[in-house]
Amino acid sequence: MRLIKAHVRNYRSIRDTGEFEVEGDKTIMVGPNEAGKTAILQALQQLNPPSEVKKFDALRDYPRALYNDVTTGKVTPAAVPVVTGVFALDESDRAAVSPEFRECRYSLTRFLDNRGTHHLQGVPAVPTYGAMKKDLVRLAAHIDSRAQVAEGGQPARSAADELAGIASEWSDDTRMATGTVAALRKWLDGAYARIDEEAEKEEQRLDRLQEQASYDERKSKALDLLGGRLPVFVLFSNYFRVRPVIHLAHLSSRLQTGVLDDEQYDYGNSCLLRLLGFTAKELSDLGRVAEPGAADAAALASYRDQLDRRSYQLNAASVRLTEEIRRVWNPNPERAEADRLRVVADGQYLKVVVEDDLGVEIELDQRSEGFQWLVSFFVVFFAEAAGKHENAILLLDEPGLSLHALKQRDFRETVSRLAASNQTLYTTHSPFLVGPGELDLVRVVEMRDRRAGTKVHTTVTSRDPAALLPLQEALGYDLAQSLFASQRNLVLEGLTDHWYVEATSALLGDAGEARINDKVALVTASAASKVVYFATLLHANGLKVAALLDSDAAGDQAAQQDTLVHALGQKAILRAKDYADAAVAKAEIEDLLRETLVGIAKGLGWDVEAKAAAQPGRPLVDILTKEAKGFSKYKLAKAYVRWTRDHDAGDLTADERARWKRLIEAVNAALK
Repeated sequence: MRLIKAHVRNYRSIRDTGEFEVEGDKTIMVGPNEAGKTAILQALQQLNPPSEVKKFDALRDYPRALYNDVTTGKVTPAAVPVVTGVFALDESDRAAVSPEFRECRYSLTRFLDNRGTHHLQGVPAVPTYGAMKKDLVRLAAHIDSRAQVAEGGQPARSAADELAGIASEWSDDTRMATGTVAALRKWLDGAYARIDEEAEKEEQRLDRLQEQASYDERKSKALDLLGGRLPVFVLFSNYFRVRPVIHLAHLSSRLQTGVLDDEQYDYGNSCLLRLLGFTAKELSDLGRVAEPGAADAAALASYRDQLDRRSYQLNAASVRLTEEIRRVWNPNPERAEADRLRVVADGQYLKVVVEDDLGVEIELDQRSEGFQWLVSFFVVFFAEAAGKHENAILLLDEPGLSLHALKQRDFRETVSRLAASNQTLYTTHSPFLVGPGELDLVRVVEMRDRRAGTKVHTTVTSRDPAALLPLQEALGYDLAQSLFASQRNLVLEGLTDHWYVEATSALLGDAGEARINDKVALVTASAASKVVYFATLLHANGLKVAALLDSDAAGDQAAQQDTLVHALGQKAILRAKDYADAAVAKAEIEDLLRETLVGIAKGLGWDVEAKAAAQPGRPLVDILTKEAKGFSKYKLAKAYVRWTRDHDAGDLTADERARWKRLIEAVNAALK
C-alpha cells in the first residue's frame, strides 16, 4: 500500500494541518524552524510504528495549551483523533482482496489513546433494511404461496410472520451489519429449499439478498486483511547515532531494565544489534564463555559454531553497510575500494571501525559527523524495516544535515533509489535535497500563529518567505550551475512557463509530432522584467538565446527594450500571441492550452467553462483570477503536469497541437 493522503490533528504544535496529498514515491516537506515538520513525521509514524516505538501519551503529546481539557474530563483521549492516513492499494493488495474491493482506498485513524479505527473508501455503504425490504417481502410472499398445511391440520408459520419477527425492531435505516443480520442470514439460507425450482426470478432475488446480507462480513474481512498489510513507518532522526564502541554487558542491563543512559544512542545501538541478529545479552554471554578443553569434542564444536555464526553475521552486516555507504560517500568508481566498514566483537565490546584505502582502521567517532550520520541512518533503516523492506514507509527528519552540500546532492539520489521500493517523506532546509525537477513533490509547512498551529500547503505557496527559502536557493543553485552549460537557451518568464513548455514538448514528442531540440536548455527568469538580464548575459557569453514572452503588459515592455532586441533580434523574441488564437490579443502561455486547461481547472473546482466560451478574446488567466476563488497559477500548472502523465498528445485539441507545433518549430529554428 502507498500513503496518498494524510491529516494530523491535536498533536503538540499541531491543531489541524488540514488534509494534504502525499506523492507515490518521494514527498519533501520544507518550512522554517518551529513550523512543526518533525511533529508531522512523529504523528505519521504512529499509524503503524515499529514495536519498540513509544505510543501516544496524552500528557506529552496533546497540545499543551489545551491539556486542561483532558484533566478536567472535557476531552477524553479515546475521542481525540490525531493522525489519519489514506492508502491506495498496490497490485499485491488488489490480488489479496475480492474483486469488489480492489479499487477501494484504505483509511486508518489513530486516536490519542492509541486506538485505531479503519474503513474503506470508494466502496458501497453497508445495505440498510429499507434497501432490502421490498425484495424480502416479495420472497416471503412467494414462499407463502407454496406453503403446505403442517401435519395435524395446523397451518405452518408463514414466511412473512418469520420475517416480521426477525425485523420487529428494525427501521428502514437499520444497517445490515454482521451482528444485526445473523438471524436474517439463517432465514435466507433456509429459504432456498422453499422456493419453486422453476422460479428463476426468485432464485436471483435470493442470491441478491444473500449477497447484501453478507456484504458487511466480506467488507470486514477485507478491512482486516488490508490492516495486516499496512506498511511499517520507520522514522529516522538526526539524534539516532551508533556508538563506535559498545560495552555489551552494560547495554544489555540498560535494555532489560529500561533505564537508558542516553536514549538516542541506546536506540541506535539496539538497532545495530537487531541488524546483526543478536541481542546484547547473547553477545555479552558469548564474550564470557571460556573455550572448552580439547577433550570435550562436542562442547568445543558447539563453541566454534557459536563463534563462527557471530563472525559470519558480523561480516555479512559489514558488507551490506559498506555497499550502501559507498554508493553515497564514494560514488567515484575509481575509489570503489575506499572506506570499508567493519563491525567486530572483542570480548564484552562491540566496535564499529572504518578501514580507509590505506588499510588503516579507526573508530567510527573519529570520522566526520556526516559519515557517522550516514552509517547510523543505514543501520536504523535496515534494522527497523528488517524483513519488510518492500512494505515500509520511511520518514526522514532533516536527513544529511551534517553532510557536505555535494554529498547531500548524492544522498538525494539515494533517497530517490530507496523511494522506488519504500515510499519516503522527508523534511529539509537544504536546497541540495530538493532537485530542480522536484517542486511538484514539495509540501510547504508553516505556522504563522500558534493558536492556529501548523499548516501544510500542497501548493508551492506560503505567507512566510522563510518557508520557501530552500526552494528559492535550490532554483538559484541549479540556475547558476546550468546557466552557461548549454550552447542553446530558451529563456522563459516563470516556473509555470517552464512546466508547460517541457511537459507539452514531451507529450508531442512522444507522439512524433514535434519536440524541442534536446540540446536546448530551458532557463527560468522568474519575471518578464528579468528576461532581459538573462538573455543579455547569456548572449554576451557567446551562447545562442531565444526568449518566450507572454503578450501582456509586462511581456510587451520586456520585448520592446532595445537591449533585448539588439542582443537577440526579432526572430528570437517569441510572443505567445503569435501562436495562440488570434482573438486573444494579450495571450499568455496558458492560452496555448486554453481548452485543456479549462477542463483541468474545472476538476480543481474552478469552473469557468461558460465564461471562457463567452469571452474568447480574454486571456484565460485573467478569467480565472477574477472568477475562480483561490485560483493559483502554480496549482493549475502542477495539475497540467500531472494530467500529461496519464494522457497523450491525442487528448489535446487539434488547435492546441497545431499551436504548440508552430511554437516548437519556431524555437528550434531560432536556436538551430
